[in-house]
Amino acid sequence: MNSSPLTSIETHFRSLPDPRAKHRIEHRLIDIVMITICAVICGADNWVDIENYGHAKQDWLKEFLELPYGIPSHDTLMRVFARLKPEHLQQCFLNWIQAVSQITKGQVIAIDGKSLLSALERGQNRGAIHMVSAWATENRLVLGQQTD
Repeated sequence: MNSSPLTSIETHFRSLPDPRAKHRIEHRLIDIVMITICAVICGADNWVDIENYGHAKQDWLKEFLELPYGIPSHDTLMRVFARLKPEHLQQCFLNWIQAVSQITKGQVIAIDGKSLLSALERGQNRGAIHMVSAWATENRLVLGQQTD
C-alpha cells in the first residue's frame, strides 16, 4: 500500500493487544482490522457484509495483507472484535485519523459510528440503534447521517 509510514493503519494498530490464545490464531489481527475498516468505509454494516467484502476484494487485499488462511469468516470477525477492548481500539483508530489529518492539513471527512445500546427496549426483539455520521472537518459541516 502506498501510504506514508506515519499514516499507515498497521503503524497505528500495531499496539492493539490481541486477546486471542496464541495457539489458536490463524488470522493476523492487523488483517482482521484492515478488512473490517475497509469494508465499513465501503458500506458494510454487519459481519456477513464484512466477510463478503473480504472475498470480493481478496486479490486487492493480498497486495498489502498476508491473509495466510484467506478471508476470516464472519464468526471469526465477530469473536475477535467482541474480545477487543473498545478503548484500545478507539485509541488506535483516533491516532490513525489524527495522523491522516495532519498529513492532509485537516482536509478530512471524519466518519463516526456509534451503537446506542441503552436504546434497547426490554421485551422487544429489536437490536441496538446504529448511527454513522460524516463530518467535513475543515468546513465544520455534517455531510450526512445514517441511522439503522
